[in-house]
Amino acid sequence: MKSFRTLKTALRALRRNVTRAVLTTLGIVIGIAAVIAMMEIGNGSSIAIQRTIASMGANTVLVMPGTAATGGVTYGAGSVMTLTPQDGDAILKDCPAVGGVAPVVRARTQVIYGNHNWVPMYIYGTTPSFLQIRDWTDMDEGEAFSEHDVRNSSKVCLIGQTIVRELFGGQSPIGKEIRLQNVAFKVIGVLQTKGANMMGMDQDDIVLAPWTTIKYRVVGSSTSTVNQSSASTATSTQVNTLSQIYPNIQQNLYPVPSATEQADVPQPVRFANVDQILVAAQTGTQIPSAIQQISILLRERHRLRVNDPDDFNIRDMTEITRTMSSTTALMTKLLMCVAMISLVVGGVGIMNIMLVSVTERTREIGLRMAVGAEPGDILRQFLTEAVVLCLLGGTMGIVVGRGSSYIVSSVLHWPTAASAGAIVAAVVVSASVGVVFGFYPAWKASRLDPIDALRYE
Repeated sequence: MKSFRTLKTALRALRRNVTRAVLTTLGIVIGIAAVIAMMEIGNGSSIAIQRTIASMGANTVLVMPGTAATGGVTYGAGSVMTLTPQDGDAILKDCPAVGGVAPVVRARTQVIYGNHNWVPMYIYGTTPSFLQIRDWTDMDEGEAFSEHDVRNSSKVCLIGQTIVRELFGGQSPIGKEIRLQNVAFKVIGVLQTKGANMMGMDQDDIVLAPWTTIKYRVVGSSTSTVNQSSASTATSTQVNTLSQIYPNIQQNLYPVPSATEQADVPQPVRFANVDQILVAAQTGTQIPSAIQQISILLRERHRLRVNDPDDFNIRDMTEITRTMSSTTALMTKLLMCVAMISLVVGGVGIMNIMLVSVTERTREIGLRMAVGAEPGDILRQFLTEAVVLCLLGGTMGIVVGRGSSYIVSSVLHWPTAASAGAIVAAVVVSASVGVVFGFYPAWKASRLDPIDALRYE
């Protein structure tokens, strides 16, 4: 009941000079509005940065085959064929932290169209999931291949903007055929421009096709990064004659199929291996969990003992993720510092007005204390006035801040994101500002001597 009377008295005192109360809260309004607007713009920018870096592979994990070693000689990463498409299916099914999986078969050869040729930086055989993982779902022209094309080893492909420029002179390639290792691929889609990646590599210099087509029709086995089009294909011209007592050429009992026959009728293999598996975590923060789950699953699938080394390697984009996190945190802190300066200025304004109010109401304070008011009552009254002013300013600031961020998003097309935490923090901060900056004027009023206050002119 006593608190209610104190609040009622504070509101009555504020209504005596509405204009001064409004001008006093104006500093808090601007400060809180700045906090809300800056936080929402900062959150929107952070989300935009995360999407941009995620499209470059920051949220992806790369699973590579293991390393072969004989007699102390290590042959390098990928020298053991240990990864299969079934491993990718199992990762997607049994790893909760994984959001997408795409097997990848690499090739390195010429792409020919008419009298033009080009050696792309990337020739990947994969699945449609690759486009989702790399945030490449929107096509510049045409459409992507489907899982049906993967199952049927269809000779279709998607090409990047660099291939369009080098082979087609910028003209539409849709429906036209390009050749890889004398295999004709129909171009059904053109990827949107991505530009260079973090290491300066051209991401648009790429050809994507179903992995089964690249595996069985173009590559035939796990490939390194050598240019297969430049590999020597010379055949022996030696003939076994009667003059050779010990011929060094072993005769084949059956005719050896030509390269064209092998491409048209690929022979089945014991299991289909892939060069790597591209995995996307659900979120950037779940990458460590995804790596742990993938390691446990692959060791179990590959029947590795406890003491056996991994026959696979897992790589993540830790450096890119760390850079993204530090950049986002720095931006948020900078915006918060700018907004907090506005709040401090608003708090100083409230302290100034409350000191003026104490001076103007000195006789009123002396009269209340003369009729029995305690110093604590005076302290609570002026402190309540300051807190009420700040809360009113905070409420108005929330409305102005939300409106400002909406205008910025609509007019300037900057990315913004609403933050419930910023709104709650604005209310708490506004009340804290009222307590901190209103305490000294209230304490000064409670320390007045009643006799001196009554004599004050």
